[in-house]
Amino acid sequence: MFGVEVCLCGSGSSYDGCCGRLHRGSEQAETAEELMRSRYVAYAVGDLDYVFRTWHPRTRPADPRPQPGTTWTGLEIVDVVAGGPADSSGIVEFRAHFRTPAGDDVLHERSTFERRAGRWFYLTAD
Repeated sequence: MFGVEVCLCGSGSSYDGCCGRLHRGSEQAETAEELMRSRYVAYAVGDLDYVFRTWHPRTRPADPRPQPGTTWTGLEIVDVVAGGPADSSGIVEFRAHFRTPAGDDVLHERSTFERRAGRWFYLTAD
């Protein structure tokens, strides 16, 4: 779909068999971590429609903005609290590494996710 062979989420799987299936909508994320990884990849490949669709309606912006000149270079999962297949909420702490014309940097975030009608959504971040 986006010319990516190995999934950028760090799973080691193919994009198509990993986050690509979620981006296409053929499957839904089973865990908060899986949703978070797929959202990172969506930013990396420019699939902002997916970012919008997986953002909780209570907290999402009207139009997620692209970050011109940003190249996402790696994802590190720091901590996961709940967010499993049987949970209704979860927290994923991560570091998303990126490069801009100003140099390398990292976004360190602790994100909250909520399940609505059987689907995971990104809610907020600290």
